[in-house]
Amino acid sequence: MARAVGLNLPISRKKAIEVANFLKGKEIKRVKRELDWILEKKMPVPYKKFYKSIPHRRGKIATGRYPVKTVHEIKKVVYAAVSNALEKGFDEKDLIIIHASAQKGPTSWHYGRHRGRKRKIAHFEVVIESKTGKKKEEKTNKKEVKK
Repeated sequence: MARAVGLNLPISRKKAIEVANFLKGKEIKRVKRELDWILEKKMPVPYKKFYKSIPHRRGKIATGRYPVKTVHEIKKVVYAAVSNALEKGFDEKDLIIIHASAQKGPTSWHYGRHRGRKRKIAHFEVVIESKTGKKKEEKTNKKEVKK
């Protein structure tokens, strides 16, 4: 199991929750491909919780949007989690996102004359695990010592 946390990201918490629900339970290869499609606006993220006044999209998705800024920040966290998993010895082919969540970040004010506007800040967490639960075998070049 490997995880990565993005703290104080300049993204909307509601959009991050929708993207987290979209990513849960998917393989890493598929996640990387779909995040790229969202950035290119080829595939929308289905909004299932915060969907008031959001238009319908083509295909099987009823309501959805293209949260480009949010996906750009979340993509960094996902890639960090993958690199942490590879460092621990997992194989990239077997990795699945088992947990993705977004929490509210600290409240801070915009700088300058913005008349009381608060910033949108969120924390994002991704946990990755291998399907098989096995690490790939490390090759060791140690010579056996004869007694």
